[in-house]
Parts: sequence; structure tokens; C-alpha cells
Amino acid sequence: MAAKNGTQLNSVIGEGSIFEGKFYIDGSLQIDGRFEGEIKTKEQVIVGESGKVKTDIDAKRVTVSGTVIGNINAEESVFLLSTGRVLGNIKAPRVHIEDGVVIQGEVSIDGGQKKAAKSIIEESYSSGPKLAELIGFEKPAPAKEERRASARNA
Repeated sequence: MAAKNGTQLNSVIGEGSIFEGKFYIDGSLQIDGRFEGEIKTKEQVIVGESGKVKTDIDAKRVTVSGTVIGNINAEESVFLLSTGRVLGNIKAPRVHIEDGVVIQGEVSIDGGQKKAAKSIIEESYSSGPKLAELIGFEKPAPAKEERRASARNA
């Protein structure tokens, strides 16, 4: 059975099934039932439309069309389909969000960069010409009398 992107899907928690505990897998996992515990995989986690998951998910790719309560951390991408519901933070290089998705949490998209997203954004904002440089305006130094007055008032 292949997952939507061609990756081998080697485990399924079917609709009507309940799994509680630790699930470590070398491959992809599809959850159409209820899962609560810990998931570790180097491939893909798919939460189907009937899937209800309460855990943090760490995977290469994550697709959500059901409900996830927990944080999602993906190495490559996260796909949130129209019926997806997420209560938790999402961190990935790419996040695809369809209309109808409901999310409460922070979404951090780093574009695959090694630096923290905050640093990238702050550096981008700080680069480039400054207004004073563009209009050739330099703020004049205060006159001697103004400096004396402010020194007396201090």
C-alpha cells in the first residue's frame, strides 16, 4: 500500500480502532482511528478524516485531514486538508493550508533555512537603504545652547 506521495505505507490504525502507547515505525503511518501516546517515524504520518490524534508528531511529512491535539514538527512539509483540525504548534519548511482548516497555535515556516526564522526576518527587515540615506537627510546635532539647557535640567 502506498501513501499519497508514493512512500510505502506500512502501518494503519483503522477507523473504529483505538491505540494508546508508543508507536515507533520505520515507514509511514496512517491513522483513521483514535491514537493517544507517542509517534516516532522518519517518513510520513497521515491523519485521515476520521482520525483523532493526541500526541506530538515528529516526521518527514505530515498530512492532516482529521483532528490533532499536539505539536507537529515536519522535516519537509505539512499538508492541512480542508477537514483538518489542529490544536498545537506547527513547524516545517513548507506548510500547505486548504480553505476550511481550523488551527489554534503558532505556525512557523522556516523555508528550509538553517537559521531561526526570527533571525532571518529581522535581518531582512534591517537590510537595504535607510530613509535618511534615501532623502539625504541627516539629523543636525543640537546647538550649544540646547546642550547646556538640557545639562542644567538633568
